[in-house]
Amino acid sequence: MNSTNKNFLPEDIKEKINNHPCYCEDAHHHYARIHAAVAPACNIQCNYCNRKYDCSNESRPGVTSERMTPEEAIKKVLYVGGEVQRLSVLGIAGPGDALANPKNTFETFRLVREKTPDLKLCLSTNGLALPDYVDELVKYGVDHVTVTINSC
Repeated sequence: MNSTNKNFLPEDIKEKINNHPCYCEDAHHHYARIHAAVAPACNIQCNYCNRKYDCSNESRPGVTSERMTPEEAIKKVLYVGGEVQRLSVLGIAGPGDALANPKNTFETFRLVREKTPDLKLCLSTNGLALPDYVDELVKYGVDHVTVTINSC
């Protein structure tokens, strides 16, 4: 989002955007993020979740060589956070839809909140299940939600 488009936003929202490596080019150079691949199922069949190939040129969030359990995800977050002091964001973006896997998604968020309460939480979803989980997102303090618009 360029600075012209940010002018209409409240200051607290601008600050969240400016400090999030997924949404701000400058923040991308100062903060680190990690994606936890705990959400393999999807509730639609669009091309976004087509993860047939694992290649070094593939950079969509959620593309992964491994799927994790929530327990494996928190171990990885703690390890990476110990090595990378600038780690500030944990995202769940697949490899399917985060909200089509609510048990894994929210157990991961619970464990992260318990062990690393200052880490920002975000997720990516197609939005179909979003109304069902708004209260859970608020409960765990998820402050960045990306709703994807996919087509075949």
